Amino acid sequence: MEHIAAFLLVVSCSQDLSGCREIPAPAPLFEAYDACQAELPKVLGAFRPSSNRTFARCLEVDPALEDDYDQLTWNVLPNGTIEASLTVSSVVVASGTATGKPAYLH
Repeated sequence: MEHIAAFLLVVSCSQDLSGCREIPAPAPLFEAYDACQAELPKVLGAFRPSSNRTFARCLEVDPALEDDYDQLTWNVLPNGTIEASLTVSSVVVASGTATGKPAYLH
């Protein structure tokens, strides 16, 4: 199995940045972060003819957690830069015992 080392995020915004949306990247997953970075100019160039402003960013992926990432958050700032992160949600486990302690602690 190949491991993922980077995820390519592409976001399209109106000219005044008042409305932005994620758009599908041609190839969103990469085995190496450097390969993702090398793809950025080509991806951005493909969207240049549109009237929207396009932003792209490579996000590093920990191969040990690649199947656990479940939240992608991003924000385009007024200065035209994009902040983004991939995270793993914390897991909440409900107790099935009368004491409120997880069953494995009894």
